[in-house]
Amino acid sequence: MTEARPIDVVDTIDRLPIGRFQVLALTLCGLVAILDGFDTQAIAFVAPVMAREWSMDVAAFGPIFGAGLLGLMVGALVMGPIADRIGRRWAVLLSTAIFGVFALLTAATHDFAGLFAYRFLTGIGLGGAMPNIIALASEYSPRRNRATLVTLMFCGFPLGAVLGGLVSANLLSAFGWPSVFVLGGALPLLLLPVLYVLLPESIRFLVSQHTASATVAALLGRIDRRTSYASTDRFVIGEPVLPGLPVSHLFTESRAPGTLLLWTVFFSKLRILYFLINWLPSVLQQAGLPIERAIIGTVLLNAGGIAGGLVLGRIIDHRGPFGVLAIAYAVAALFVAAIGLFGSPVGLIMAIITLAGFFVIGAQFCMNVLAASYYPTAIRSTGVGWALGIGRIGSIVGPVLGGIVLSLGWNTAELFLATAAPALVASMAVFVLGLRSTATERAHAGAQISAGPGNRPSECPISNRRRAATPSQLG
Repeated sequence: MTEARPIDVVDTIDRLPIGRFQVLALTLCGLVAILDGFDTQAIAFVAPVMAREWSMDVAAFGPIFGAGLLGLMVGALVMGPIADRIGRRWAVLLSTAIFGVFALLTAATHDFAGLFAYRFLTGIGLGGAMPNIIALASEYSPRRNRATLVTLMFCGFPLGAVLGGLVSANLLSAFGWPSVFVLGGALPLLLLPVLYVLLPESIRFLVSQHTASATVAALLGRIDRRTSYASTDRFVIGEPVLPGLPVSHLFTESRAPGTLLLWTVFFSKLRILYFLINWLPSVLQQAGLPIERAIIGTVLLNAGGIAGGLVLGRIIDHRGPFGVLAIAYAVAALFVAAIGLFGSPVGLIMAIITLAGFFVIGAQFCMNVLAASYYPTAIRSTGVGWALGIGRIGSIVGPVLGGIVLSLGWNTAELFLATAAPALVASMAVFVLGLRSTATERAHAGAQISAGPGNRPSECPISNRRRAATPSQLG
């Protein structure tokens, strides 16, 4: 009888070059991110037009923005733990169906209450998709360039906002605001059967759930076409099974301080980001720009984010995340504040907005990778989902406070100066997280020396050393 051959799937993925199968998985996740970005941004594009048609002050749309973001929070908090039970693939399919259906229904609403309800329900799907495409992309990416690949995938989110802005400007003038939601609902529903056929389940999740070896062998064979894998092989991921509620494990095994610091960063950065995403078109329009030019400002914000994500992700793959992100958030604070300090010329405002997007959104991408790398496979979707979910509280606070301060008559300089402050909080939290990671790594290194070869404790979750290709030693 042939002895079962042990195969470490994480090590296999890490040592191989990225292949067509992984490119397919990352591309499908990227398409979901594009549609997520489009539907998340859609309400900001149409709010000025809807306010005019419904004879409302645009500041009254603060609760509508908040409803969508509340849905994003609920979706992230709920679908993350569900995905750690049923799988990333099914969670992505369910979330895509939800936001597609309710975005389409939004086009038919005729009152404020209906708009509020549909934006909340759409948000549940949008929020549920995000942690799972991050987890899925992370688990199919080799360690040496994981930050770059996951960031490249997640660039779909601002790309969706960029494309949405360009398309929406034409749709609004030609067909009115319902057309934006029709497009935002139809596209994910058309993508759904493609995802059902082509989107693979995370191979790490399958191994952690003790799925039949034949299924794992088939998937790994598509990644590594030079090696033959069989159902008799014993597939492992080198991580423990964590029984019980996934959420409880966010605070066990010395993860609690890191979890709280991650939540602080996500709360702070999403407060800034969603204020800018939701209110920037309206604020620029009130400053005297036509709606088409105001929408272009939001497009440039997201375009800057795409460039920032790619540049910062590449730097992090080589130098580690903590110093890069701490500096990025500090610089982000300067550019966000600067948006309100220049009344003219328009070109200068647009350049500052682009640079603000470079650091605000670009750093957000890299924080998603760091969060995914911080947690083991058994709770990865939960960890990312809860970080995003807690961050959504900030994303709700930002737009709602924006509506309040606009109604109070704050000037542009005061508004953006207050918006910049949370970026400094995020910078400090990342810095402290880096100090904790360094201390933990030194403690583990000392324990390894004391234990001697062959009796080494598990590695720490996150490393900032150049020898590590990503923020994680575990992921």
